Amino acid sequence: MTATIDRTTIGERVASPPVRLSLTPAGPMPGLLDGAWWPRSRDLLRKLPALTDALDPRWGRITRVTVNPAHWPVIPRKVPVTGHTVHVGWFTDEQDPHKMILLSYATGRWDLLVIPPETGAAAGARLMAAAATPGGILAASSLMASEDITRDASESLGREEEWETDGGAASAAAGNPKPIGPAGHPSLIGPLSCAQGM
Repeated sequence: MTATIDRTTIGERVASPPVRLSLTPAGPMPGLLDGAWWPRSRDLLRKLPALTDALDPRWGRITRVTVNPAHWPVIPRKVPVTGHTVHVGWFTDEQDPHKMILLSYATGRWDLLVIPPETGAAAGARLMAAAATPGGILAASSLMASEDITRDASESLGREEEWETDGGAASAAAGNPKPIGPAGHPSLIGPLSCAQGM
């Protein structure tokens, strides 16, 4: 059996999707975060170059980043990016697990909320907007906790609306429900109810 390889496709690079990034507008009221980054995976070696490509023109050359290893399975010590190398460090107790700190030798420091890759579109959009709010007073983990509360409330409301749509409270108020006793036996409820009425 013979295989033919088309050499024209080997050298071609697949275009990566744009970086999901929101930055706080410059202003007189600095907040706790300078924006949010929503990577498409937890692979720092592959995702960090695209982030620095987007940030270097705005913030100057990013030379160092730090993360908390709680959400990064592999943390390389150095990551080659366009035109230079970024050194990567980590802190377990000292750094918020949902935050990345970026340092530029000449310019300064920025803190980004890192939104988990598996986050849904609506939640991701809310987090991106919240992290880029000028003068924001919530830390990265506080924003994530707030989003968890919002998601849980939304899911609970959705279940309640579904219950109402299926008959829910209106059906119960009309006397239509069939009471179910322990272990799902309707017969156990009937005699107990009669006995209590005597």
